[in-house]
Amino acid sequence: MPVAIRRHCLTARAALWRSRWACWSKPGRRTTGQIAWPEPPGPDTIAGVRPLITFLTDFGPASTAVCQGVMVGICPQADIIVISHQITRYSIAEGARTLVFALPSMPVGTHVAVVDPGVGTDRLALALRTPRGDVLVGPDNGLLVAAAAALGGIDEVRSVENRELMLPVVSSSFHGRDVFAPVAAYLATGVPLERVGPSVPVERLVRLPEPHPTIRDGVLETEITQVLLFGNVTFAGGAAELQAALGPLDFGQQVAIEFDRGDGKAAVREVTTWERTFGRVPVGASLLLVESEGQLSFADNQGDAARRLGLAVGQAVRIRAG
Repeated sequence: MPVAIRRHCLTARAALWRSRWACWSKPGRRTTGQIAWPEPPGPDTIAGVRPLITFLTDFGPASTAVCQGVMVGICPQADIIVISHQITRYSIAEGARTLVFALPSMPVGTHVAVVDPGVGTDRLALALRTPRGDVLVGPDNGLLVAAAAALGGIDEVRSVENRELMLPVVSSSFHGRDVFAPVAAYLATGVPLERVGPSVPVERLVRLPEPHPTIRDGVLETEITQVLLFGNVTFAGGAAELQAALGPLDFGQQVAIEFDRGDGKAAVREVTTWERTFGRVPVGASLLLVESEGQLSFADNQGDAARRLGLAVGQAVRIRAG
């Protein structure tokens, strides 16, 4: 779009917002039904880039859409990108790793994430600011910290306590809709972070344990950290750790992978191929490769390795020369 036309559209949009808010005579926060409407966004919000909200949940599509509706009602000019609504239910670790994967590719914005098995308990609700200007909103259960680190760290933490930024009725079981979505939308309109609630020390935040591989003579001990959509599984560690344990490896060389069952049954053992990418092995064949984020990954070419072998996050894995 030519710059002159874009400026005209933005000016018209700003005028429309002003006319909407002129319809209400009383200043301040207003509500319509369950939706709490903000004051009109300031000039930095409208005259520049449209505010961005990203969203990640384990809710599935319907409840995620409800939360999006709340955010659009408060901040209708926002662009909302749903990173995923298919996080494995209750898997905080999977949600955290997905945020680490996705957020560095996103523009600066407000990033709300809800994988919240502790909803309704005394766990904190958080808003974190990063050095580049992002704000991450979600529960204090380890979901946000690694993603904030991937964006440069944490400059400020606030406990979400201001009821004026939540829906009028806050349930004990749906904070994604009642707390996190409206707070994120208000922040996207330009509400200052300090209005969210009191400051929280960074060192107080809940952190998830970070799995690390163990290098032994002739074997790499690791674990499954993620199961992806196509059935690929990701391991802790990369090519450097693998070759430190097994010695130099050439593409096409065989390796043996053992997956612990954890139920008293014998480990599942698979001889596979160390390769550069999927298409270097026949369709249906398995391979060990380095995935896009630099971690080791086990996959079936055009298949579902996790389903075939019954693999899950947290399973112990040993890799040896084939």
